[in-house]
Amino acid sequence: MKFEFYNPTRLIFGAGVLEKLGEAVRPLGGRALLVMGRGSARRSGLYDRVAGILSASGVSVVPFEGVEPNPRLDTVLRGSEAARSEGCDVVVALGGGSVMDAAKVMAAGVFYPGDLWDMMYVGPRRPRLPERALPIVTVPTLAATGSEMNDGAVITYQDLKVKAFVEAECLFPRVAVVDPELTLTVPRNQTAYGVSDIIAHVTEAYFNGVDGTPIQDSFAEGVLRAVVQWGPVAVEEGGNLEARTQVQWASVVALNGWVQVGTRGAYPVHMMEHTLSGIHDVPHGAGLAVLNPAWMRFAAPHRPERFAQFARNVFGVREEDHLTAAMRGIEALEDLLKRMGCPLTLGELGISDPDPELYARATLEVAGDREGMLRGRPGMSRLDLVGIFRSVL
Repeated sequence: MKFEFYNPTRLIFGAGVLEKLGEAVRPLGGRALLVMGRGSARRSGLYDRVAGILSASGVSVVPFEGVEPNPRLDTVLRGSEAARSEGCDVVVALGGGSVMDAAKVMAAGVFYPGDLWDMMYVGPRRPRLPERALPIVTVPTLAATGSEMNDGAVITYQDLKVKAFVEAECLFPRVAVVDPELTLTVPRNQTAYGVSDIIAHVTEAYFNGVDGTPIQDSFAEGVLRAVVQWGPVAVEEGGNLEARTQVQWASVVALNGWVQVGTRGAYPVHMMEHTLSGIHDVPHGAGLAVLNPAWMRFAAPHRPERFAQFARNVFGVREEDHLTAAMRGIEALEDLLKRMGCPLTLGELGISDPDPELYARATLEVAGDREGMLRGRPGMSRLDLVGIFRSVL
């Protein structure tokens, strides 16, 4: 195992820490582009509260609302222009993963020369990564993506119906102010989709990484056990602060790089889901709930002992035969997702006209290697992808 690990984001975590937002932002700038979704922050009064906290610390606010659940390139372009024209010197993201992703690219777009789409990883081309961004502060209102403490962002090019990602050092938030109290009013379905997203973040590297990482395995299994325990509680008892806190912390550590360090894992399920949400604009976590168990069923026969380890250490499966245990673990995951109200088929996801052939081709066009394979363990051909998509019709 050989690696470097770097994460410069300062994390302020816990119930009530929103009150520290002003002192976190003020050293970074005095005029903030406050990036939000489609109105819930204003309706709930959270916008007024945040604006007041910032103002009391000497930070003026330029609100930017309207970021979509799958943030669009044109929205990001408008945000960058707003930050530039309004003279903003810091960006504050108040919302879920889509808001945080959009805010990161807006912050980089202020300085980026040329087409912002050029920074995205699309197919085998080499992206032109951003090298500079306005300081970014994240304030998540949903436990899901982990975007609050990493250097990644996912954006949809609406005209092409293509969803792609960027990773660059300048996109690391300077500070993440993570207050679980802000998630207490998240609707049941969005809470469940967030839990699905967290699970997929951990299982992707766990199943697709290199061998010989027992410490990271233990980290991953611990996060998964916590999510299995507390995720359904957060769904059923939305006002349970302990459950919300544990799920929020799981969201952070699931994708801040620590669980995955040294694993060099691929993310094939995410690449497949990006195709679905790029074409059909479905919720990301819901799409992962459909595809993650389906991919596991495909991959388990190739590494039954690994999937059996997951089943035994996360769900307490006792079967001695590795493949049997593996399948029991996948069934347990599906049962968990179903109990929380997540979809398990494309029909339940609301896709009435599925096209597995199209999805397979589109996935490989964006995320395939030069041999036309999707990276993972095992690697997947177009026919493999078609089979997985067909299995969830």
